[in-house]
This record gives sequence, structure tokens and C-alpha cells, in this order.
Amino acid sequence: MTTRPVAMVLHGGAGVLAKKSYDREIDHMRSLAERGKAMLNEGATALDVVEAIVYELEISGHYVAGKGSSPNTDNRYELDAAIMDGDTRNAGAVAAMEGFISPIHAARKVMESTPHVMLAGWGANRLAEREGLEAVDDPDSYYTPAAVPDGRAYATGTVGCVALDCEGRLAAATSTGGTLKKTPGRVGDCPLIGAGTWADQDVAISCTGQGEFFIRALAAGTVAARIRYLHESPDEAARWALKDVKRLGGDGGIIAVGRDGRIAAPYNSQGMKCAVLHADGRITAGVQDLS
Repeated sequence: MTTRPVAMVLHGGAGVLAKKSYDREIDHMRSLAERGKAMLNEGATALDVVEAIVYELEISGHYVAGKGSSPNTDNRYELDAAIMDGDTRNAGAVAAMEGFISPIHAARKVMESTPHVMLAGWGANRLAEREGLEAVDDPDSYYTPAAVPDGRAYATGTVGCVALDCEGRLAAATSTGGTLKKTPGRVGDCPLIGAGTWADQDVAISCTGQGEFFIRALAAGTVAARIRYLHESPDEAARWALKDVKRLGGDGGIIAVGRDGRIAAPYNSQGMKCAVLHADGRITAGVQDLS
């Protein structure tokens, strides 16, 4: 039974095309918000919920993450992911990982099965194999890129989820295929704790957009610091961080949920695919205003 209000936000990436319908993605994210609501109301931990929701986003093929990722310039699929438990600040991440269905499952294995926070490349692959994670047998037939380069310097895509559970615990998870036509070995903000992903006892955060700029802005860490030290709301803090990203030349979006259930989902890109489970039980989904 729920002992206090729960809340959750998930995103399917910032940046939308004006002439494209996103009804499929919005319906999918709304269904995941319903699933997350049920899990949280049944007592699931925030950590389990964000991992489960991001996994579903990865395997859907609808977003530039997991199955929907695009290859780099060597025609190889290198994926990144991170997960963080706000109660303990334990975190796990993988970067430039190849050959496995779910980077977010691998990130949690890093957190729970190693003394490390991040494993990259071959090391991440070897851990996933050792832990028995499901492999991609034929990358060319498995991956179905959800987006194509659109002429921007950084055509991007990411998925993420943040949640507050019935015990007041917070968690965040983020996964991405990275920028389209990226240089081999490129790592964005997604797996960098404090840049694209963060959770503590006050807030959980997942970022999406042009990762290089989110790294330089320390976006997720900035949101957390402003909430802790300036006592801003998640929305106020996230909007300030996005202004800094824009000042540096980037765009994107940030989702966050605070320990009191207040949520944030601002963006300064052309849009952000998103769904929200509000603390009052409402679910909203779309690419525009989610209030």
C-alpha cells in the first residue's frame, strides 16, 4: 500500500520535427507512466521503477536509445547509460558499450556487482557477458534507428526516467545511443554522474540534448546544487541550468522530481517527448506543456 504520494517523469528525448507525428511515442510513454504508477503504488522502489521504465524505452525502438540507436561513423553501435540511487548515492554507468540489448541493465550491474561507478567499451561488454545479460546477435538486423541526421551539428536522442517512491526514495536512470554519426569512442553526458544523470535525497534528474554542452554546464549537478543550497524548486533549478546550456550554445531538456513530489520537465529545444505521473495521481503526456 502507498504510504505517501509517489511521482515519476520519463522522457523520450529532446528535439522534435514539426511535420512528424509523435502519437506512437506519446501513447507508449503514457502506457509506461501507467505501469510506473502501478509499480510505485504497489511498493516498488524508485530504483527498480526507473530501471524497468528505461528498459522498456530501450527495447521499443521508438527512441534514439537501445534498439532505436543509430551507428557511429564506423557503422558500430556504441551505447551509454547510467542509473543512480538517491538514498545511498550509489551509481553505475556504462559508456561506448557494444553488443547488448539493455545498457541500463548493464549500468545497474556496474553499480551492484563492482566497486566502480563506470565501465567503458570492452570492460563494459565483458561485465555484461559475465552477468549473463542478453546479447545482440546481429546488430544490422536488431537496430532500427529511430532518427536520421537532420543537418544539425549535434542530432541527438536520449531516454530517461526519474521517480519518487512511497518511502520517499528517489532514483534516476538515463540511456542513449548518443549523437547521430558520432565519432567512435564519443561519450556524452548521459553516463556521467552529475552531468546527465543524478539522484540524491532531495531530487532525481535526467537530462537530454546536446551532451557536450550539458557536460560543460554540469547540468544535473547544477540542478541538485541549486535545490540544496538555494532552496529552489526543481523547475526553477532546471530552467536555470538550461539557460546555462543555451548560453554555451546547446539545447535540450531536463526532467526532475523532488522529495516533496514536485516535478520539472522544461526544455529549450523544439520540444521534448515526455510523460508525467503527478503526485496527485494524474498522468499527462505530450511534446509540449505537461503541467
